[in-house]
Amino acid sequence: MAPASVPPPRLHATARLLRAAALLLALCASVGALAAADPGPLHGGRQLVLVSTADGDANQGIARRYERDADAAAWRQVAAFPVSIGRNGSAWGSGLHAATDVDAGPVKREGDGRSPAGVFALGTAFGYAGQASTGLPYAQMQSDSWCMDVPDSPLYNRIVEAREVGQAAVAGSTEPMRLDLHRQGDPRYRLGLVIEHNADNVPRAGSCIFAHLWRKPGEVTAGCTAMADADMEALLAWLDADQSPRFVLLPQAQLQRLATAWNLPTANGDAP
Repeated sequence: MAPASVPPPRLHATARLLRAAALLLALCASVGALAAADPGPLHGGRQLVLVSTADGDANQGIARRYERDADAAAWRQVAAFPVSIGRNGSAWGSGLHAATDVDAGPVKREGDGRSPAGVFALGTAFGYAGQASTGLPYAQMQSDSWCMDVPDSPLYNRIVEAREVGQAAVAGSTEPMRLDLHRQGDPRYRLGLVIEHNADNVPRAGSCIFAHLWRKPGEVTAGCTAMADADMEALLAWLDADQSPRFVLLPQAQLQRLATAWNLPTANGDAP
């Protein structure tokens, strides 16, 4: 039998170069596909509430409402108003943003007095009255409605009613949702909405994060975002669940760092 022919060394080198080129093209295509599959945490959102603060320890900020017609469209500012946040400022929360977006700052923990920073979906609106003017789902809070801030509870970070889960199940919670009935007429939860931080209810990662009313201008919170009655009423009337509204809270430095990647309004020249 005749010996098999062996390609010249130059052909081996050419084949290797062709294979390397093919692998490089495949890698580039994969990277492009990944980029296309990750359009950012505001993808699909047509309404945006953007809260900016001076730095991570600031407990006062400005909230701005924006809307747009499509992902590629520019954000249009609708309104701006003052807000207060956690008494100790902000810390990275668990929301729609990627873990790779988080820098070396503090991470939100139960009881730290900080509001979660990042991008979050907006959930149910709530209040004392039977109904409210809003495009969000609305729930009237009852005398036995509680938000569970007990880290070891299986109901952690959920709003429940004692008559449904049992009085023992809500023991230890410090978050009655009818503050007016439990704390001498406290009006702060007369109107509010859920900011969906820690949607997986990870113990000790922070619970019961709301936007709600303040009793006086600038009153700080335990981790929520507070505002004047008129601003809350206007916000709820504007919000529409069909527009997939997003809530963003960022200190100024992080806002500038992430503006382009997240397609925030500052990326279009609208600095907070």
